[in-house]
Amino acid sequence: MARIGFIGLGNMGLPMAQNLLKAGHQVEGVDVNPATVEKLIAAGGVGVETAKTAAARADVVITMLPAGQQVREVYLGSSGVILNANPGTLLIDCSTIDVESAREVAAEAEKHGLMMLDAPVSGGVGGASAGTLTFMVGGSTQAFVRAESILQNMGKTIVHAGGAGTGQAAKICNNMILGISMIAVSEAFVLAEQLGLEHQKLFDIAAKSSGQCWAMTSYCPVPGPVPTSPANRDYQAGFTAAMMLKDLKLAREAARVAGAKTELGAAAANIYSRYVASGAARRDFSGIIGFIRG
Repeated sequence: MARIGFIGLGNMGLPMAQNLLKAGHQVEGVDVNPATVEKLIAAGGVGVETAKTAAARADVVITMLPAGQQVREVYLGSSGVILNANPGTLLIDCSTIDVESAREVAAEAEKHGLMMLDAPVSGGVGGASAGTLTFMVGGSTQAFVRAESILQNMGKTIVHAGGAGTGQAAKICNNMILGISMIAVSEAFVLAEQLGLEHQKLFDIAAKSSGQCWAMTSYCPVPGPVPTSPANRDYQAGFTAAMMLKDLKLAREAARVAGAKTELGAAAANIYSRYVASGAARRDFSGIIGFIRG
């Protein structure tokens, strides 16, 4: 079993760290919110005050942070992980950030004799709690082999996407598909309402026809057809609209840097930007259907 420093115990990080504890690992947690550290301690973990301390004591460091800026600060600063970890330490960043930041941090880690993976996740808070997350992993094969058994304690599907940054590339491409498809499904249901077609009838037909997609059959944005979808609990967030907007913006920036044409991705980002600005940042992203109706 590994000694793991876990930095970032938010809605996703805390249940992930708790699952590592259940698997028998020793977990030392760091977070700006003392209440979340206390929850980790209650589950059998240890609280430490700084990333520097966690890095110096760990075999493996895992981070789950809000954005690229925080990832850079935690890893690259003078009191950060890279300068204070022991040679050979495995670093796994599960945040969703821009590809360039992921590659920059990985290159710096390699210079200091550390193995680094970018391993963003899909599955939301429910998947984090259940230990069924999907990990999209970028980095060397050697680092991936070493990390795989640890990631399996937190997830169900672990995919090695390629070299540094490809985990982030996979995540933002996947979520661009999801953001676009949720808007399409929502527009279809709103149109059906206006044409006098019942929600369940459209679902029964489209779910078995060429319009079938995950946004419809697993996360339907209207109440009823999929009992587990947020639509049945007033769009209480499993994945917030603000987080979807963040990922769509990351995809748009990546497209700009790569010179790729993503017109639907840009349109989806614009629609979610207006939805978030309307006061819906903390609602589930599938609540976009209400904005489309409006």
